[in-house]
Amino acid sequence: MSRYLATSESVSEAHPDKVCDQISDSILDAILREDAYARVACEALITTGLVVVTGEITTKCYVDITGIVREKLKKVGYCDVCSGFDYQTCAVIVMIDEQCPDIGLAVDRKGAGDQGMMVGYASNEAEAAGFSSEYMPVPIFLAHGLTRKLRDVRLSGVLPYLRPDGKAQVTVEYDSGKPVSLSTLVLSAQHSPEIELEQLRRDLKKEVIDKVMAPTGLGSNDAQLLINPAGKFISAGPRVDVGLTGRKLAVDSYGISARHGGAAFSGKDPTKTDRSGSYAARYVAKNIVAAGLADRCELQLAYAIGMEEPVSLTVDTFGTGKVDDRKLEKLIREQFDLTPAGIIETLDLRRPIYEATAAFGHFGRLEEGFTWEVCDRVDDLRKAT
Repeated sequence: MSRYLATSESVSEAHPDKVCDQISDSILDAILREDAYARVACEALITTGLVVVTGEITTKCYVDITGIVREKLKKVGYCDVCSGFDYQTCAVIVMIDEQCPDIGLAVDRKGAGDQGMMVGYASNEAEAAGFSSEYMPVPIFLAHGLTRKLRDVRLSGVLPYLRPDGKAQVTVEYDSGKPVSLSTLVLSAQHSPEIELEQLRRDLKKEVIDKVMAPTGLGSNDAQLLINPAGKFISAGPRVDVGLTGRKLAVDSYGISARHGGAAFSGKDPTKTDRSGSYAARYVAKNIVAAGLADRCELQLAYAIGMEEPVSLTVDTFGTGKVDDRKLEKLIREQFDLTPAGIIETLDLRRPIYEATAAFGHFGRLEEGFTWEVCDRVDDLRKAT
């Protein structure tokens, strides 16, 4: 198939599902600041006037979970009735238990805390279009760019009538695996009732779409632009949409461009390979592509509870590898420590770095704490091949 379309979405930091992810990771970070070896599996639910926090946490410290919840709601913009949710007056219910002792023993032995599959992916596809996407698939990279820009123009006052909720969806046309044009772009932004729909659409195109798309060279003039396609978008957020931790897995990872193991990241400490294994798989895949050993690389890992080494490791370079995939698998096992303890040490994961990951994706971001995005093994991989 020479020409095809690929689509991915992103949602704002105030989308109810993303609010729950951020609540879970804010609690995790607060605990890790006091107890780096805590075991945390924390989840949240949000709906009209209510936040529920639950999960299993084993720690030596105390954190004010209710206060963390309210501070996060305030930070994302749910500050009054007009936004659809008020951080000061909502109810917060906390129901926390301790981690199962049997699982704890498995982790104490430096084994994986559960079975599961993890996927990491990287691609240099954006280079063909003349821009950088940090080795991420172009559709998800652009979708995150749009939702970040929505946040920026709201907080800076460029578009003061915007409210916190919003989402974006990007469809890119590919030719022989390379992005060649923007096909369809969907952008929906919550707003105050007084703004006229036509002005909103003009403003969003000028201040958000054009500024995100201009550096890519893919263009937007010939694409189908659907800006608030349903019309006015006034009521939004938890008042109209229940949110849950871990319900935006494709948004968190690579969109539809790569497979997914099925487990969520947010709210889990790094002994959970759902999170740390996925970060390690991305780290390996990105270094392989950055080293020029493949144009695309997907790394699949699987772990068994209580076992240190992954029970399977599979590489797929989709025919773009400069080295045979089976040789790459052997090389990865030789060059990378993919035990849970090895991953935690290599990527320095026992730190409060996770709140930032819970909105706008866990990958493709060169920011403080995103150690799995560092291409520091390129020379080692080249020498080994």
